[in-house]
Amino acid sequence: MITQFNKNIQFSRLIKADGRLKEFNFRKINGLHQSVFTIDVSDDRGYRIMFKMEKKDGLWKLIDEPLPAWIRESESNFHEVIEEELRQSE
Repeated sequence: MITQFNKNIQFSRLIKADGRLKEFNFRKINGLHQSVFTIDVSDDRGYRIMFKMEKKDGLWKLIDEPLPAWIRESESNFHEVIEEELRQSE
């Protein structure tokens, strides 16, 4: 029997989006050898918005979902934050 352990990666960061600092919670999905993060954030009304990012061609990209413009505009910021965390967790 082979036992394989996968490190859980979960972190929060304050990122300026929509002209304000917002707390984004990141969690790496383990399994199926996919590079996918789920991210959640509260909007101005307090509702949770959840979305996913996938690594394609070396860049973290939003998986097509109907998302507010302020999230789509922050895609490059999310890429930088994820890459920084992955470097630190090695």
